[in-house]
Amino acid sequence: MTMNTDTTHQEVPTILVVDDTPANLSLMTGLLRDAYKVKAAIDGEKALRIAQARPAPDLILLDIMMPGMDGYEVCRRLKADPATRDIPVIFLTAKTGVEDEKMGLDLGAVDYITKPVSPPIVMARVRNHLILKASADFLRDKAEFLEREVGKRTAEVMAIQDVTIMAMASLAETRDSDTGNHIRRTQHYVKALALKLREQSRFAGLLDDRYIAMLFKSAPLHDIGKVGIPDRILLKPGKLTPEEFELMKTHTTLGRDAIQSAERQLGMSVDFLNLAKEIAYGHQEKWDGSGYPEGLQGEAIPVSARMMALADVYDALISRRVYKEGMPHEQALAIITEGRGQHFDPGMVDAFLAIQEEFRAIARRYVDSDADLEAKRQHFTRVMSA
Repeated sequence: MTMNTDTTHQEVPTILVVDDTPANLSLMTGLLRDAYKVKAAIDGEKALRIAQARPAPDLILLDIMMPGMDGYEVCRRLKADPATRDIPVIFLTAKTGVEDEKMGLDLGAVDYITKPVSPPIVMARVRNHLILKASADFLRDKAEFLEREVGKRTAEVMAIQDVTIMAMASLAETRDSDTGNHIRRTQHYVKALALKLREQSRFAGLLDDRYIAMLFKSAPLHDIGKVGIPDRILLKPGKLTPEEFELMKTHTTLGRDAIQSAERQLGMSVDFLNLAKEIAYGHQEKWDGSGYPEGLQGEAIPVSARMMALADVYDALISRRVYKEGMPHEQALAIITEGRGQHFDPGMVDAFLAIQEEFRAIARRYVDSDADLEAKRQHFTRVMSA
C-alpha cells in the first residue's frame, strides 16, 4: 500500500461549498472548478444531505451566517456523525472576531478564512488541507488493514491453541474409561459455575470475562497426567490397592509437569496454561485438607481447581462408564451437598445448587451415546486382555 498526497495524480477531489448567498456560491465555484469537482448547497440541511451521500466530499467550505441552521450547527452535526466526521471543514465567513474563529476551531474545523477572500490564499489552504486529508485517509486505511490482519492472525493463533488443547486432552481420554464428552461437559460445567460464582463478593474480583474464557480453554487439560498412569491401574474396574492408588494419585503431578514442560519449550508463560497447571495439579484437593497431592485446605486451593473438583465429581457420578451405570441427578446432588465444607468449597456448592438445572442440561446436551460407550468398551477389553 503506497500513499500519494499529490492531488494531481489522484482522482479529482470534490469540494462542497455551503453559502446562502448565490453570488458567493458562484464566486467560489468559479474559483475552484478548474482544479476540483465542486458541489454547492444554499443551506445547512442540503449541505448535510450532500455530505452524507456517497461518495462524500473531500472537503467542505462552510459559511457561518445562514438562516435556519447556521454553519456552527452544521459543523457540529458533521463531527457528531461517524460517516462525516473525518471530512475537513474550513469556515469561510464574514465573521472576523477572535471568539468566532475560536468557536469554529473548537467545533472541529481545520481552518477559518474570513471574507473578502484572497483567491490564492483560499486555493493554497484548500490544497494543503486536501493533502493532509489524503495522509490521514491513508493512515486510517492502513490502521484498519492492520487491525483486520491482527484480528485474523489472532483468530488463527487461538484456533491453533484450541486444537492443540483438545488434541492433548483427547490423548488422555483415549487412555481412560472416559469419553470425549466428559471433556466437553466439565468444560461447560466450570464455565456455568464461574458465571454464577462471580455474583458472590469473594469471587467477583477474580472471575471476570477474561478469566472465565481462559478457564474454559484450559479445563480440558485437567486429566492430562493420566497418560502417564499404567493401563492396569488406569483401567482397573475394581477398587485400587493402596499401592495402586498412590501411583494413580501421581496423575496430578504428571499433568502439571507436562504443562510446565510445554511452557519451557514455548519459552514463555501463557496465562491460560497457568490455570491449566492449577487445575491439573489441584483438582483432587479437598476443602477439608484430605485431598491430594499436597493436602491443601480451604482458600489455599486455587479457585480454578476447586471449581473443577466439583464439576469432575458431578460428571463422574452421573455419567455411564464401561463398568458402571450413571446415577440419577438427584442422587449426585445429594452426594455433592453432603460434601459441602468437606470435599467442596461451601460457596461453590451453594452456587451449584442454584444452577443445578443448568448442569443437568449440559449433561443431556453432551450425553455419551451407545456408540461412544461401545468404542470405549472395545478399547477397555482390548487393553485389559493384552
